[in-house]
Amino acid sequence: MDRYLVINQARTADPTPYEIKLAKAIEAVFGSGVHDLDGLVRGLNASGIHAPDAQEWTAQSFTAEMRRIGA
Repeated sequence: MDRYLVINQARTADPTPYEIKLAKAIEAVFGSGVHDLDGLVRGLNASGIHAPDAQEWTAQSFTAEMRRIGA
């Protein structure tokens, strides 16, 4: 039998409005053909989606935020 994890099974709470907005922005950047961390960070900054501290994203702040939200 194949086993898989449905994404909703791994969540401990519903996503916040911030997390939904960030997820949509990440999908848009990936959808534009960007597939590397530096390009993702540039794309998020260009879209006006800022890090939680209201600063532009860096590779370090992005990976820290993904770790914090459990992504």
